[in-house]
Amino acid sequence: MTRSGELFASLPSGIDICFETFGSPDDPAVLLIMGLGGPMGWWSVPFCEQLAERGFFVIRYDNRDTGRSTKLRQHPVSRADIVRAFANLPGAAGVTPPYTLSDMADDGIGVLDHLGIDRAHLVGVSMGGMIAQTIAIEHPERALSLVSIMSTTGKRTVGLQHPKVLPVLLSSPGRTRDSYAARSVRGSKVIGSPGFPSDEQTDLERAYETYDRGWSASGVRRQMLAVLTQPDRTRALGRLDLPVAVIHGLNDPLVHRSGGKATADAIPNAEHIEIAGMAHDLPAQLYSTYIETIARTAARASGTEEAR
Repeated sequence: MTRSGELFASLPSGIDICFETFGSPDDPAVLLIMGLGGPMGWWSVPFCEQLAERGFFVIRYDNRDTGRSTKLRQHPVSRADIVRAFANLPGAAGVTPPYTLSDMADDGIGVLDHLGIDRAHLVGVSMGGMIAQTIAIEHPERALSLVSIMSTTGKRTVGLQHPKVLPVLLSSPGRTRDSYAARSVRGSKVIGSPGFPSDEQTDLERAYETYDRGWSASGVRRQMLAVLTQPDRTRALGRLDLPVAVIHGLNDPLVHRSGGKATADAIPNAEHIEIAGMAHDLPAQLYSTYIETIARTAARASGTEEAR
């Protein structure tokens, strides 16, 4: 299995995006887009390798304000801004985000440009699903297929958080590596899949890796503000003309299953998969399900009857 190691794409916007590839560049590209505050390592190496073994050129990357990509610290966003934006939905009156999901979609396009890739299969989770949807809407000529996982349309009445997750989202991570890791593990218990439990030691190791790669509390707030001020994409999703699959857990407390249903309902001929016991994470027990769905959706784009 060919693995590139970490590389950087310097974009015209001035943003540097850290990325890594798996597999052969001669194979169809799959662009993996992670969610809020998550570095590319949240798409685990085993997952990327298994996907590449199905005949794909797999690209994972750190969104802006995450991991080793550019941090926009010159644009501070306070916790009070987040609370105001949340309370004033829709519109988040008086709160202007430093950047939008469209800007983050352009980052993904920039990575493809850097690699000389004209079109890719898009796979996004949570905020990454919103970004993937935005790429498909705003850059349809670059999208071969779309798999949106535990995400939503931007419509304010669907995909709402359960009240129990708000204290976790708004709690302070503290000022140390250990305090961040402890908060992260607590959060994993709240949003993790009850039907596919993770090992606490694994959660702790991932938390330390996330912190060490360049976790940024202010970056998470900037991303969160982009999510809170996103537009309702329902009508635009209805104009998509590409194979789409939507995956959502029936036990998701962070993005209610209604967000996934609304996404699937909005997109013509979208496949809608709901998984009992899945919440708001990517448990290893479901890797084969995700990979089969990605391959099957890609096969629809190529006109073949069977997944790779």
